[in-house]
Amino acid sequence: MTLIERLAELNGAGERGLLFTVVEGDGVGSKLLVLESGERVGEGPEEAAAQFDELIRRGRNQLLALEDGSKVFVEWYGPPPRLFVYGAVDTAEALCRGAKLLGWRAIVADARGKFATAERIPSADELIVAWPDDALAQVEPDHQTAIVVLTHDDKFDEPALAGALETEAFYIGALGSRRNQERRRERLLEAGVTGEQLERIMGPCGLDIGADTQEETALSILSEILAVRARREGGFLKDAKKRIHVEVE
Repeated sequence: MTLIERLAELNGAGERGLLFTVVEGDGVGSKLLVLESGERVGEGPEEAAAQFDELIRRGRNQLLALEDGSKVFVEWYGPPPRLFVYGAVDTAEALCRGAKLLGWRAIVADARGKFATAERIPSADELIVAWPDDALAQVEPDHQTAIVVLTHDDKFDEPALAGALETEAFYIGALGSRRNQERRRERLLEAGVTGEQLERIMGPCGLDIGADTQEETALSILSEILAVRARREGGFLKDAKKRIHVEVE
């Protein structure tokens, strides 16, 4: 099978991979496709391929400058990122609508079947009626999954966050006041979650944009998710010291 044929199969199979193309220096024009499964098609610089684990988690195309002076363009292939929301409240629908605009897959779960309905959350791609542990087991969050917990109820929040911390999710956020966040932190510590693990939780989640409505809150949270994924601080662009666009470094 040729490299082009293998690339064409990726989307349908739900696989992730990186295509390394030398655009400057020795071997210009050569291409190497590396998949998460370890499969490789073509030939390319090993120095670039050795960075696969980090690059696949970035979820973006980018330009690499290698030590020998050559440059390699890295193209990211795979299914869209996922937003997993636990808590079928009004903000969940606003989050799903925003996620769909980004081209992401939106999943909402809640143990309360009367809340997790298509009538209440029409923008969700998938609705799950289950307690946090079971919902997480069904979704299997990976490094391209953002998790947001919205329930404001300890019996849901705590197992949802504790379970989320056991996954590779690149973002874990929780709504709630600073007082509630601190109380939740103490309870999670008592349950055996470490302080280092708790640092992964963004709570209160969202960027400080003065959000008031459900839609504004969703925009604040999604903006923070994007900033974390791009490894940005989320401040004003006029004050930024980095390039405006992060696809090419």
